[in-house]
Amino acid sequence: MRPLLRLPLHSITSFYTIPRISLRSFSHSLMVKRKSEVLGDSFNIQPPSRIRKMEAQPITTTIELTSKEAQLKDLLLDVAKFINGSGSLEEPVVLRWAGGWVRDKLLGIPSHDIDTAINVMTGEAFALKLCELCQQPATIKKHVLAESDVGNLHKIARNPEKSKHLETTTIKLFGYDVDFVNLRKETYTEDSRNPQMEFGTAEEDALRRDATVNALFYNLNTGKVEDFTTGLKDMKSRLIRTPLEPFQTFMDDPLRVLRLVRFASRLEFTIDPAAEEVMGDRRVLDALRLKISRERVGVEVEKMLKGNHPRKSLEYFEKLGLYHTVFTDPTHSNIPVPDISNWKIAYELFDSLRQNKTPGSIYDALVRSDEADYYAWILVAICPWESVEDPPHVSGKGKQPPPFVTLAAREGIKASNKISDLATAAHNNRAEIMSLMMAVSENAPFISERDRFGMAIRNWEAKAGHWRVQVMYALLIEAMEVLAPDSAKSVSKDDFLHKWQLFLDHLQELDVMEAPSLKRLIDGNQLAKALGVKPGKWMAEALNVCIKWQLRHPEATDPAGAVEDVRSQRAELGIPGK
Repeated sequence: MRPLLRLPLHSITSFYTIPRISLRSFSHSLMVKRKSEVLGDSFNIQPPSRIRKMEAQPITTTIELTSKEAQLKDLLLDVAKFINGSGSLEEPVVLRWAGGWVRDKLLGIPSHDIDTAINVMTGEAFALKLCELCQQPATIKKHVLAESDVGNLHKIARNPEKSKHLETTTIKLFGYDVDFVNLRKETYTEDSRNPQMEFGTAEEDALRRDATVNALFYNLNTGKVEDFTTGLKDMKSRLIRTPLEPFQTFMDDPLRVLRLVRFASRLEFTIDPAAEEVMGDRRVLDALRLKISRERVGVEVEKMLKGNHPRKSLEYFEKLGLYHTVFTDPTHSNIPVPDISNWKIAYELFDSLRQNKTPGSIYDALVRSDEADYYAWILVAICPWESVEDPPHVSGKGKQPPPFVTLAAREGIKASNKISDLATAAHNNRAEIMSLMMAVSENAPFISERDRFGMAIRNWEAKAGHWRVQVMYALLIEAMEVLAPDSAKSVSKDDFLHKWQLFLDHLQELDVMEAPSLKRLIDGNQLAKALGVKPGKWMAEALNVCIKWQLRHPEATDPAGAVEDVRSQRAELGIPGK
C-alpha cells in the first residue's frame, strides 16, 4: 500500500503561523469547533445568512480544461463531496475558479495561479478538509497522488495596509498555486480603503472586483464559465471596464486605478472612456495619494514595468494625469513638480530601441538582462525629475540629501535600496558620461586613452552597478532635451542616435566594456611588499594606478611595470618612505 502523504503546515509570512501539529489531530479538533467558527467568526467575517439572496442568472460559456486542470478539478469536487457528506453545512459547497485564471484561459494565456472561491466556508476550513482527504489511501489511489502533487499548506493573514483584506489559504496542487477564499462582498467607509468583509453571493463577489474581465468564474460543479457582469462581452471588445460605477469604484479603493492601467497595458486592451474620465479626477488622485500605501503602489508599478508592454503603462500615466501622484514623495506637500511635457520622447525612444534590438545596437550594448531592462524602465519613469535642481544642503546638518530623481523612486514607489542607489549614480555620473560621449563625437585627442575610459566605467559601476543602464539614462535625458520640437539644440533622431552608437562602438573598439571585471595582476599585500612598506590609506589609490597601467598594457602578465608606476608617484600617493 502506498504510504500516506505527509503535509506539513508552515507559514510563508510573518503575519500568521500555523503550528506544526498532526493534520489528523488538527482536523479532528476542527470538527468539534463551533460551526460558526468554521464558517467565519474566527476570521472576522460574517457567516452566510440562513436565507440566501436570490442570485441573478449569469451568462455562461464553456472552456476546455487541460488534463492537469481536469485532475485538479476532480480532486476539489471530491473534497466538496466529502464535506457535503458530513452534513455539517446547511447548503452544499459550490466551488468556482475566479478572476485572472478564467480571463487568461479565455485568452489562451497559460496560468499556474488559480483562485478558488467557496460559497459557504472559509478557505482555510476547506483546505484543511482537502488535506485530511488527501491522506486517505482511497483518495491517493483514485487521484494517483504522488508526494510532489500536494504541497505544503500556507495561510496568509489579513493585512489591510498591504491591500490584503481577507485571510487566504494556499497550497501547491499538481504544479498549480491554488488559493482558497470564500465568496465575499465588501462595504467601504468614507475615510478608509479597508472594507468590512462578509460572505456574499457569486454575483456580489463579481461586482466588488476591479474590472469585469477579472470578475468571471468557472463553476467546477457545472463546468461553465459564469459572467455576472459584462466580462465576456468586454473580453470580446478588448475593454477594461469597472463592474460598478467608476467614480465610486475608485473612491472605494483607489488602487484600482493602477490595476486597470496594469491590465490594460498587459492585455493591450482599451480602458472604458467612462472610467478614464474619472481616473484622473483630483478627488480620486488625492484618495490614491492618501489611502494607498506606497509599497502597494510600488507593487503595481513593478508589475507594469516587468510586463510585456511597459511603454503603454507609462503612456497611461501621462494621458490620465497620474504621474505626479505616483512618482513623487507624498510625505512632503512642498515637493517640486517636474515638467513631463517631453517625457514621451524618453519612453517612446527607449521602447523603440528595445523593439529594434540587433547585435551591437544601442539597446543590445546597454541592456544585457531582464533585470537591467526593468531597472532601465524605472529610470525612464523617473527621468523627468532630472531637470529639477537638487535639494539644498544645509551645511553642517548631515549628509547631502539625495537628488529628487532618487526620492521619486525611493518614496514614490518604495523602490529597493539597489534601485535608489542606481538612480543616484545615474544622476551623479551623467555629466561625465556626457563629457566622454561628446569627446568621442568630436574626435578629441585623448579618446585613444584606454585607461581614461576604462577607469571611468569602473567608477560608474562601483557606485551602484549597472553602468550600462546609467549610460542609457544619460542618453534618454539628452533625448528629452534635443529631440523636442521646440528645442534650441534640435537635431534629427538619426543624427542623435548615430552619435551615441559611435560612442558605444568606440568603447567596444577600446575593449573596455568589461573593465569593471578586470582581474588585478597584483593585490594590496603584494604591492605593499614590493614597495617595502606597510599597507595604509594610500592603498586604494595606488591600486587604481596599477589598474590604469593594466588598461594601458592589456597584454601584460607581469605586474612589475605597475609597481614601477606606483613607485614613481610615491610622493603624490602619500606612500611613506622605507
